[in-house]
Amino acid sequence: MSATAATPAAATPARPAAAELTATRKAGWGYTLLGVTRLMVGFTFLWAFLDKTFGLGFATPPEGAWLNGGSPTAGFLGGSIEGGNPFAGVWSAFLSINPLTDVLFMLGLLGVGLAFMLGIGTRVAAVSAAAMYTLMYLAAFPMSTNPLYDTHLLLAVAVLAMAGLAAGDHIGLGRQWSRIVKGNRFLI
Repeated sequence: MSATAATPAAATPARPAAAELTATRKAGWGYTLLGVTRLMVGFTFLWAFLDKTFGLGFATPPEGAWLNGGSPTAGFLGGSIEGGNPFAGVWSAFLSINPLTDVLFMLGLLGVGLAFMLGIGTRVAAVSAAAMYTLMYLAAFPMSTNPLYDTHLLLAVAVLAMAGLAAGDHIGLGRQWSRIVKGNRFLI
């Protein structure tokens, strides 16, 4: 085979196969939904922060608002202790250091909510959210509808998947944030 015979084929760029184009379109669609899911989880955390802070009357009545002296953690953890939760000692320890527990919980809600809503710092936010979901799962144990599993565990895994798939890059400021943190991969 001569060099001239190979040149035209080598110079022509290869066209992507139809399967590759379909996979790319599916990935784009899936990543868009991943971004929407990130926004929804972020709003869940941000809403919980706002409701517990101001007592908007949904999960928290106005008189139970954090700004009115209510504790965002005492009711839930206290109910776990009274309900015979096997981790009651841990929840008692958390309640013994209140208001620090309240401050850390509320900062977690706010931080995760804002990071997920903006699409920045999603790795730190995802690890924080997964830890919070896991603690909420353990505080609700034993489950009333399933002996081992509830949606807190599903969400813990889902937020970690969001971090691994760079969910902040989709319908968010993740790409811009990556340039700001300049390769500090944990901060992405």
